[in-house]
Amino acid sequence: MPDYATQLKELLAMTVQEQASDLHITVGHSPILRIAGRLLPLKGRKITPEDSEGLAMTLMIEDQRQRFLKGKEMDFSYNFEDRARFRVNIFYQRGCVSSALRLISTKIKTIEELNLSPAIHNFAKPTQGFVLITGPSSQGKSTTLAAIIDEINHIRAEHIITIEDPIEYIFEDDKSVIEQREVYQDTLSFARALRATFRQDPDVIMVGEIRDPESTQIAITAAETGHLVFSTMHTNSASQTIHRIVDSFPPEQQQQIRAQLSSSLLGVVSQRLIPRMKGGLIPACEIMLSTPAVANLIRENKIHELDLVIETSAEIGMISLNRSLANLVKNKEITLENALGLSLNPSELAKLIR
Repeated sequence: MPDYATQLKELLAMTVQEQASDLHITVGHSPILRIAGRLLPLKGRKITPEDSEGLAMTLMIEDQRQRFLKGKEMDFSYNFEDRARFRVNIFYQRGCVSSALRLISTKIKTIEELNLSPAIHNFAKPTQGFVLITGPSSQGKSTTLAAIIDEINHIRAEHIITIEDPIEYIFEDDKSVIEQREVYQDTLSFARALRATFRQDPDVIMVGEIRDPESTQIAITAAETGHLVFSTMHTNSASQTIHRIVDSFPPEQQQQIRAQLSSSLLGVVSQRLIPRMKGGLIPACEIMLSTPAVANLIRENKIHELDLVIETSAEIGMISLNRSLANLVKNKEITLENALGLSLNPSELAKLIR
């Protein structure tokens, strides 16, 4: 019988050693690492259906195995010999088991170490409001959130509650007390855990992801009632984020949600990770900060005008995605080709670079 525990250990050690962001185990391919955004197959024999299932089952404890067999997919975090942590998703495809493992750094990097804009420090300073970190999957949203939460942890005494699926970064209490709750292990749902926070005396609440109108409503209400709330969404820009939130509610509630957002939103960061010319990845970010003009546009449903406000408010730390991309190209951090591929308005970006 194959020794899947040893095979798994070797694969995880290789992922850590190569500083890969992801490991993919899927039938018909040799194991694949993602390094600096590129998929690189490892040398060796191709994974069989028996191999993929054996490796997946080795990753899980018995309770997780039962839930996976019943639900056909499973999210959890995995601690590898106290050397590294992985966010794991196991799923079926064409009747076979596949695994996707995301390597999570044991060290929480600072905003500077992540090459993020100094303007993001602004989100660690308030004691009340709503902050959203947005972007497509695998673009560093959780890492940026962790940097902000850990900065709060080091500068003031707060009670911080995180609700995650699964827990990614493990925080070490400094000036703050941080309690981390994992969906399905410590609570049944994001919405249930969010409602419970009102009885847990938090100062700061971090929700791994806003997934439904109920969670959105509770998060906004928490921000309105004296809490600092952080979360993520899979949207491409600040304006799209506002549209997505508002449109998730019935028409008769949308004006109320716009009014609540206009008064509670502190800002939106929309980010992308781009291959760096000298190796690794670097973020490009659109940053929208709340100002009276921004709040007024949200309240009056003039969301399409937000882009202009962002573009013309550089002096207070706002920046458009195109401006961020253009700066990275001019500083020879990324190629023009990669910048144009990620831009939502390539013709405008070309003009900025010229």
